[in-house]
Amino acid sequence: MPHQSLRAYREAVRRKIAFLVGMTGLLVVLWIAGVVVGSVSYPLEEVLAALVQRGPETQQLAVWHVRIPRVLAATIAGGGLAVAGAAMQSMLRNPLGAPYTLGISHAAAFGAATTIAVGTAGLEGGVLSLSVETIGAFVAAMTAAAVILFLVTSREATPETLILTGVAIGSLFSAGLATIQYFATDAEVAEIVYWTFGDVSRAAWDELTIMLTAFGLGLGYFIYNGWNYDVLDAGTETAQSLGVDVESLRIRGMAVASLLTAVMISFVGIIGFVGLVAPHIVRMTIGGTERFLLPASAVTGAALLVAADVFARTVIAPIVLPVGIVTSFLGAPLFLYLTVTGREYWR
Repeated sequence: MPHQSLRAYREAVRRKIAFLVGMTGLLVVLWIAGVVVGSVSYPLEEVLAALVQRGPETQQLAVWHVRIPRVLAATIAGGGLAVAGAAMQSMLRNPLGAPYTLGISHAAAFGAATTIAVGTAGLEGGVLSLSVETIGAFVAAMTAAAVILFLVTSREATPETLILTGVAIGSLFSAGLATIQYFATDAEVAEIVYWTFGDVSRAAWDELTIMLTAFGLGLGYFIYNGWNYDVLDAGTETAQSLGVDVESLRIRGMAVASLLTAVMISFVGIIGFVGLVAPHIVRMTIGGTERFLLPASAVTGAALLVAADVFARTVIAPIVLPVGIVTSFLGAPLFLYLTVTGREYWR
């Protein structure tokens, strides 16, 4: 029996590693597709030439300043939102926990819309030339996160209460967004709507540096605390009996996840459901062990968003759809599935 258990454990680990390697390979293929195809497609050999500063200058500019930043933004944003979603689900022990369902994305949209409506979106901020629109989105997203953290710290809110609070926060900021649109000019409404769609083409190299730094620090933090989240999955009382400070773990984790989410959506706009979908795909495939769940969710989320962006650029080319529309079409059916069916894979 011990030998059989050991073999079963090793087989499970091999399956998880195989999934992670397979998803990484798929992501690499999607990277290539993201650089090659689009509203205007380039042959692979011309793309390779542009990468080494050869060929027509227009192609070099398109590859280095449009295609590659776009693919990297989709990779980092998708990975960051997925990691935040996986961590929130583990901390709240709720399969519906995600940046989108907690209202943080809606708050960011309100913040961006506010700066657009008051005519400051074209100004430049003081940090790496960030637009005031981006800073407004970040501040509003962190404000929503602060409300959730307040409930965690002072009211000892249950995970279910936090989800309901997130729905309420999302509705509140959505109402504020609608109010701003009602009084805004036609030009301002058009700009607000465009921002709320979600678009990975906005992030330039400076912004990508900030996004990558936030992603690396956030993923590293959650992997470092992976064992604590595994114990938390067994129940609050079990975790406390093993010496885990559950309240502190949740507060710090929600703060990091909220900060990671705020950074991502402040640069790319609202990208719905990636933080919900990717962790569930991983849980259904390889289970919920945190040391595999977190990196696998990051790779899966990155692959989903890059694939969605490639689809958005090619489905009705040369018209480019906002990637947020594609992810909503993908995520909404799964959200409904989670609310009306059982979740045998969830633990």
